[in-house]
This record gives sequence, C-alpha cells and structure tokens, in this order.
Amino acid sequence: MTAGSDGRAHREPPRSDRVEHPRRGLLTRGRPASRWLIRRQYDVRVHHPERFPATGPVVVAANHIGVIDGPLLAIFAPRPVHALTKIEMFRGVLGRFLHLTGQIPLDRGQADPGSVRRALRVLREGGAVGVFPEGTRGDGELRSFRRGAAYLGLVTGAPVVPVTFLGSREPGGSSGSLPPRGARIDLVIGHPVALGSMSWPRTAEQVGAVNALLHQRMREDLAAAIDETGRALPGPLPTHGPVHSAKEHDD
Repeated sequence: MTAGSDGRAHREPPRSDRVEHPRRGLLTRGRPASRWLIRRQYDVRVHHPERFPATGPVVVAANHIGVIDGPLLAIFAPRPVHALTKIEMFRGVLGRFLHLTGQIPLDRGQADPGSVRRALRVLREGGAVGVFPEGTRGDGELRSFRRGAAYLGLVTGAPVVPVTFLGSREPGGSSGSLPPRGARIDLVIGHPVALGSMSWPRTAEQVGAVNALLHQRMREDLAAAIDETGRALPGPLPTHGPVHSAKEHDD
C-alpha cells in the first residue's frame, strides 16, 4: 500500500502525516560516487539484485555483524534505503551526514514512535526502509529477532527482503572494527517475503506469529547465502571489547 494523492494511508494508525519524510536527495544522487569510493577500499559483491522489487514499498531486513553494515545497505542495495540507525550515531559531522543521507534515528533506550512513523512515511510513499532485526552487532546468526521488520510489513503490506552480510567484520574483530583493505564483502539478497497487510488494531500475538515466520525464512536465506558464497560468519564478538546493545521499537 502506498499513500494516495490525498494522503489517506498516512492518516491510518499509526499516522505518518505529521512527520517529515527523511531527506532523499543526497541518498539518491550520492550512491554512484559512494559505491566507487568504497570499492576502492573493499571488494563488495551484491548477489541476486534481481530479487529486489523494482518499485513499491520494501522493508529490508539484514543480519548485523559490522559497523559498516548500515552504510553498505544504504549505498549498495538495488534501491536507496533509509535505515533505522541508533540515535547515538547522529552527532557531529557523522550525524549531519546521516541526516543528509536520509537515515532514520532510532532511540534504543525507550519506545520511539517517531522513528516508526518516519519509517512508515517512507514505506507509504513507495520507498525502502532498512531494519536490523537482531538489534545489535554480533555474530550475525539471527539468534535474536525483534519484531520491527514484521510490524512495518504488516502495517504497510510491504514485502520484507532479507539481506545477508558476510565479510563486513573479520573473525575476532571488535564491534567497531573495519575489515582490512581489499577484503571481500558479500551482500546476498534473499527471496522477498510477502506478509500481507493487517488492519489496526494489531495484537502482540498476531505480530509475534508473523515475526516467527519471518525469522524462519531469514534463517533459511542466511544458510543459503553461506552455502552459495562459501563464506562464514565472523563468530561472536570478543568478550574483552565493548559490545553495543540496541533496542528496536516494534509496536
């Protein structure tokens, strides 16, 4: 479902007509140059871009193993992605850049309906929103799986497209570490999962059931991506380094 000319979809609960659409000019115009610059540092390979819907709203759900996963998702996905990004990143020069590139700040410490409404605004206008269901960087095995992607899909009817990151953090690397120069990084786009739409009110049980289905499908796509590329996940974060946590608003 996308917003019509009269904005009816934006007025459905939760309403998204009272928040601004994240900026999109630099996100769209800057992607070719950004891809060129990043590929001077890393061997980035995008597998199965044809699986990504060419038009309409899309929720992009990815595993999360490295600090550069968010920028890679925004820049290398077949379409521009407005990713939910922890609010702590929106400081200083980096924060200004994230705002200019249309990323969506997410307050992990409390319920953040504003970030959800901004994500819904993007989806209801036919755009793509990125979510990391694990809620934190880690081993990327999708052991934990928060409900945000399922919720956004159910509210808007947007398909959820799984993305598997491999190589964006080296084995033994800390939460904030970068791969070495020349490292190969794979983004494997999975098969879209059509969840359908569910009218308000949506119960926690309904969202939970759909989330369990999505979790299973993403685990299957993760295994297929590992098998196809011959790559391995980096394993757990080292215990001696700082481990970042994240709380994703899901209702």
